[in-house]
Amino acid sequence: MNSSQRSAAQQDTFRRLKEVRAEALKHFRIAQDLARERRDLIRGLTDEGVSQAEIARELGVSRQAVQKMLAI
Repeated sequence: MNSSQRSAAQQDTFRRLKEVRAEALKHFRIAQDLARERRDLIRGLTDEGVSQAEIARELGVSRQAVQKMLAI
């Protein structure tokens, strides 16, 4: 079935699907940017001598979670 054979409802659904996909990609890129900023901020603190354990306590996460944030 090609696009000219689709019902109006199907065409609307495909249009909405494309919009949702584009929005998801936009949010994915934003999340990547925020993760990069988070990593840089944590590195800045550790460079100043703040321990990963202290950062973890402040964030309410485990030290292992902080290690993972730094690894990404």
